[in-house]
Amino acid sequence: MKSTNLVEMAPIILAEIKKAKSVLLSCHPSPDPDCVGSALAMKFAIESLGIKATVIKGDSEIPQGFMHFPGAKDIVMKNFGEVDLKDYDLYIAADIAAVSQVSRVKPVVFPLPIKSIVIDHHPSNTGFADMNLIVPESPATAQVIYLLAKEWGMNISSEMAANIFVGIYTDTGGLKYSGTTIKTYEIMTDLVSKCPDFSLLIQKMENSESPDKLTLYGLALGSIEVFLNNSLAISTVSNADLVTKKIAETSVSTSIISSMMKVVDQWKIVASLIELEPNKIKCSFRTNDVENYPVGPISSFFGGGGHKAAAGAIINASLEEAKKLIVAKAKELYNL
Repeated sequence: MKSTNLVEMAPIILAEIKKAKSVLLSCHPSPDPDCVGSALAMKFAIESLGIKATVIKGDSEIPQGFMHFPGAKDIVMKNFGEVDLKDYDLYIAADIAAVSQVSRVKPVVFPLPIKSIVIDHHPSNTGFADMNLIVPESPATAQVIYLLAKEWGMNISSEMAANIFVGIYTDTGGLKYSGTTIKTYEIMTDLVSKCPDFSLLIQKMENSESPDKLTLYGLALGSIEVFLNNSLAISTVSNADLVTKKIAETSVSTSIISSMMKVVDQWKIVASLIELEPNKIKCSFRTNDVENYPVGPISSFFGGGGHKAAAGAIINASLEEAKKLIVAKAKELYNL
């Protein structure tokens, strides 16, 4: 079952949760605040019903800058392949756009031996679970979680509010990306009334970077090359640089780098490439012109997904090959 109708799906999802005694939630690789915040908010919602809920970290470590989110210290440090699904009755994938985002360590096959639910906002999500609520017009999965809780008649606690807040705040770029509506501002107003320390939440999240992350940013920004008459900009960081500079896995973020790059108006499309290991390139695409240069299609070509303004993919090639492939596909897709 797949639907974009939240009001229709809300009672169906709630009924399935109420059948369970133990629910599993997980984070996608290289988790962002919307993913972590959505999973934790859902955990608090499920626990308010008297049902056990567990959030696992997934493939990657949870960034230190997220560890002050309410409930973050209870995240179990396991990936999907390290849990026994016999211990659970239901799996909920919040802000997870594809099966490959459940885990890349070990292949995950759906349907699972237990019931599964997807709650997401990525338009590229095809709906891989037994029940799928995908709301592309929502600027964040956390906003979908908020609206579900409201439909369920729940009292949103300060812990839930804090996690929903950081999810919406970050996925909207601080309430400035397209998709942010009056409704989003109304929701945020309600959330801050329940979580008055919201400014501290943001401050801790944005001011807990490690020195190696700044080293990464320097390498990436210093490597920028432009193509196709200055319409496409690509930054690259090699695996050798990661090793030599001792850049930790938790510091590797392509999305922040691509967001930095898109401030240059003449660059219609930007891409941040980081070689996680030889012939495995993590890519993040961004654009400010979603009408003429949506990055969802170029990401989808490489097996990734995302939105018109922001998307990502993994390319199994060398850095040089990946650059050539991106340039060629951008030229074809956007007539550059």
